[in-house]
Amino acid sequence: MNYYLAIDIGASSGRHIVGWKENNEIKTEEVYRFKNGVSERDGLLVWDTDALFESVKRGIRSAFEKYKNIKSLAIDTWAVDYVLLNKDGAIAPCYSYRASRTEAAIDEVHRLIPFEELYAETGIQFQPFNTVYQLFDDKIRGRLEYATDFLMIPEHLNYLLTGVKLHEYTNATTTGLVNVRTHEYDRELIEKLALPANLFGKIGRAGTLVGALKKEIAEEVGGQTEVVLCASHDTASAVEGIPMTGNHPYISSGTWSLLGLKVEEAITDEKSRRANYSNEGGVGYFRYQKNIAGMWIVNRLKEEICPEKPFSQIVCEARRSNFNGSVDVNGSAFLAPESMKRAFDDALSATPLTIGDYFRSAFLSLANGYANALEELKANSGKSFDRLYIVGGGAKNTLLNELTEQICKIKVCALPIEATAMGNLKIQIGR
Repeated sequence: MNYYLAIDIGASSGRHIVGWKENNEIKTEEVYRFKNGVSERDGLLVWDTDALFESVKRGIRSAFEKYKNIKSLAIDTWAVDYVLLNKDGAIAPCYSYRASRTEAAIDEVHRLIPFEELYAETGIQFQPFNTVYQLFDDKIRGRLEYATDFLMIPEHLNYLLTGVKLHEYTNATTTGLVNVRTHEYDRELIEKLALPANLFGKIGRAGTLVGALKKEIAEEVGGQTEVVLCASHDTASAVEGIPMTGNHPYISSGTWSLLGLKVEEAITDEKSRRANYSNEGGVGYFRYQKNIAGMWIVNRLKEEICPEKPFSQIVCEARRSNFNGSVDVNGSAFLAPESMKRAFDDALSATPLTIGDYFRSAFLSLANGYANALEELKANSGKSFDRLYIVGGGAKNTLLNELTEQICKIKVCALPIEATAMGNLKIQIGR
């Protein structure tokens, strides 16, 4: 029997999941899990990519200890962030998208290319942390002067495993520099921004072979296998993993909540731009979707006010609360506050009194954010919907699902499955 390894890495944790086909179904077993997160360097948030790679290798070793015949592996992670490279290796540090370093870069990028033009060519929503702004900040700081390559996080990990540098389409689209018509890096935009053209290499599609493990890596992890591209943006893999009949809107609920719909052609009209909807690459389609603040807010609240409590107890306390205060979860105050509790206190007209009040407010606020985005999706796509699929960690939150169903007035199909890993495995098995 052939086995496949999905390495699914989020902003707070990563997991190695082995999958195989049995009776026409994909069976899975998690063999390794590790913590991930940012640290602070010179006042900015950064990723420890060396530690991340060590965790990746340890997980591969765990997989080989139990399953000898691993035909391939593929890595997906969050989008937007990347590693700069030169002949000596990675150029440190690797900044997190939450580092808040792009304010000057945004103004300069829009001076050279008005956002209306950027959106028309790439279809990517405005977010202050989009790769295009991060790269331009690197240019301002002189970090691109000696860079020979840039690779998104999963493609960088692939390179460390195989020695092969290959960009992947779904993740590349999140840079805000891939043309919606050609599906390749937009050389005209890159030239207008005077970014080094050599940074933007070949873009591969999901299912493409990257290469075999380097000999020294194979020896370290205890086995040899092929590394292939999945849809390396985790949301793209999650959408592939949804067992959906028909085409319905979805929410991939993790650190962020990504609400969207699969469409054949990018929708880049004025309504979409104003509503800040994105057209990110999928596997043979576009994901017309919007970023909504997700479980990041809930997790930060938990870390701050009740780190010892299990989520099951938190949800029970929120159920008992009658607090109905709601905030704009997409406001800048909630992106990376020093204190999430204080951000809620400042935004609410009445101060929550109990832990349950804070979390009920968070869940209500998320459900309201979903409702607003869903109304925009209906208006912009010209479609009506009778159900909403929710996958990812947030799908396990029964109270949030109930509030979403009530507020959005739609049937919620919550699937508390590892949809991202399933989509990752589906692409590998279907090669």
